[in-house]
Amino acid sequence: MPEVYWHIFESAFRGYANYVYYEVLHPDWNNYFYWLIGISGAVYVLELVFPWRKNQPRIREDFWLDFFYMFFNFFLFGLIGYAAVSNVAVRAFNDFLAWAFGIQNLVAINVAATPHWVQLLILFVVRDFIQWNVHRLLHRVPWLWKFHKVHHSVRQMGFAAHLRFHFMETIVYRTIEYLPLAMIGFGIQDFILVHLFTLTIGHLNHANIYLPLGPLKYVFNNPQMHIWHHAKDLPEGSYGVNYGLTLSLWDYLFNTAWIPRDGRDIKLGFSDVDNYPHSFFAQIWKPFRREP
Repeated sequence: MPEVYWHIFESAFRGYANYVYYEVLHPDWNNYFYWLIGISGAVYVLELVFPWRKNQPRIREDFWLDFFYMFFNFFLFGLIGYAAVSNVAVRAFNDFLAWAFGIQNLVAINVAATPHWVQLLILFVVRDFIQWNVHRLLHRVPWLWKFHKVHHSVRQMGFAAHLRFHFMETIVYRTIEYLPLAMIGFGIQDFILVHLFTLTIGHLNHANIYLPLGPLKYVFNNPQMHIWHHAKDLPEGSYGVNYGLTLSLWDYLFNTAWIPRDGRDIKLGFSDVDNYPHSFFAQIWKPFRREP
């Protein structure tokens, strides 16, 4: 059995390396690498042409740090082993279910019989609700908050701030997402389509633009709502507000929405954000350090 896992690890490692190599060297409409760059560039142009905070530098504080986070979290992290390890973990988990409970297939609700647009809608809504709950955990559980503080160390908001997050968040999100999504039975192509949509909304939520949505603000997140999620001063006794990643709907339903006034120029971060490190490796290492 260990040989099987090693083969999965080896194959996944080589496969992901080949995938990244092909993505970079073969521009294509189905190429995620260039979709990421294209969406990022388009939102950045909106920031430059229609800035909400007009006094904020065009290349804001830590812009290039966040730009590096983009490629690390979406490509390099998988390249250095995450893709291979996660494939082994999934196989080991499925083998355990088969050995302990006789479960050979995780799919409990088969959505394959529904139209493709219905499948995408179900995937989007279910995944967003799971992520909303995980996001709340990142704020409420002290050891998870240590990792999430990397994202909240942003002091000047811009689209690339969406991409500054600790790699441990990827592990937490994907681990909790795996079982419920596997039980519904979605394919990787569905994930890509939904991910591109949520990526765009996430970029816009963090962008330095004014984007009032009218009545749709009660459904979709937006920059004027999400800025308060990053506010340095939160309601007393609150772990956080406005947890929605793409949909604001959950915050309004569960009473975690908070937009007290126009938040254009509010201070961002947390109480000791000014002392937080500004380099990539220092930020990655800090959550693992024992605090005095």
